[in-house]
Amino acid sequence: MIDFLAKWRKIDWLLLFAVLLIVSFSLAILYSLNLSIDNSDFLVFNKQVFFVISGLMIFFIFANINYSFWLTYSKLIYIFSTFILLIVLLFGTEIKGTTGWLDFGLFSIQPVEFVKIGLIIFLARYFSQHATEFFLFKHIFISGLFTAIFVILVILQGDLGSALVILGIWTIVLLFTGIQKKHFLILLFTFITLSLFSWFFILADYQKARITAFINPGSDPTFTGYNVIQSTVAVGSGQLFGRGLSLGSQSSLRFLPEPGTDFIFAVIAEELGFIGVLLLISLFVFVFYRLFLTMNRSKDDFASYIILGTISMFLVQLYVNIGMNMGISPITGIPLPLVSAGGSSLWSVMIILGIIQSIHIRNT
Repeated sequence: MIDFLAKWRKIDWLLLFAVLLIVSFSLAILYSLNLSIDNSDFLVFNKQVFFVISGLMIFFIFANINYSFWLTYSKLIYIFSTFILLIVLLFGTEIKGTTGWLDFGLFSIQPVEFVKIGLIIFLARYFSQHATEFFLFKHIFISGLFTAIFVILVILQGDLGSALVILGIWTIVLLFTGIQKKHFLILLFTFITLSLFSWFFILADYQKARITAFINPGSDPTFTGYNVIQSTVAVGSGQLFGRGLSLGSQSSLRFLPEPGTDFIFAVIAEELGFIGVLLLISLFVFVFYRLFLTMNRSKDDFASYIILGTISMFLVQLYVNIGMNMGISPITGIPLPLVSAGGSSLWSVMIILGIIQSIHIRNT
């Protein structure tokens, strides 16, 4: 009992408080979106409240597990993650052009959100064991190969956005580890070559259309460019203080597609304005600050790489989601961490934050 209370006191409550404030943006916006619907049953809002409460329980459960447990079973986690991606590819349910969901009747799960955590754990083990040997190209190749397996399986599901996040995690961790200039040039050339190959032989027509719409949304304003145009209008119309909850014309009149998930940032900008957006981004910056503090206090490389991988995942998802809402990155359907509606994304984030809390507890 004394040991449990000691662990409880060591939790980074400032980080958890910032996370809860970010989650409050999600609940406020989802509630306002339901207000704008006649005779709404508030189903999406109520489901998200359930996800938040259960997510907090998940957070404390994983915080109580010694993080070295994940090092011991990192290889099995990678194998299981690969198996799950294959299951989704073969038996997954298609939603909005992506075969990335497992339907269990009462609820659906998007396994790729949890696979990202599995990759972070596996790469943390590999990088921590070979951190001083990355001047050898073989370790770049081997870690890249393990990552590429996930990337390919996710692209085959039609989920280009998650594939970019997975690739981004590996790339950022690799750059922080340090690689030689010639190896960087080799990777850059390989990326360009594979991108061209993917464009001509792998990407579906709707994925190509999203990219071309990003470059020139005005070329097809009623179809491929519609989402970009509506989201940028929503972001701009919020101005300094916003129009107020449930008073945004783009979101309340349903001009804005997927307002509770992919384009929830545009709703925040429209209803809460620049001040609301600034507060939200400031909270994310504070979360990064707390994560960096824990990483600096970590006593082993495995723990540090888990945190670095998590920061990388957040950075990529924030850039892609906010970027596509503002028209500065292609639309790829990436959720805004802790904000977009959905259980899979929120639960996976709470899992990795719980693991990081385990690191924090055992290194302070």
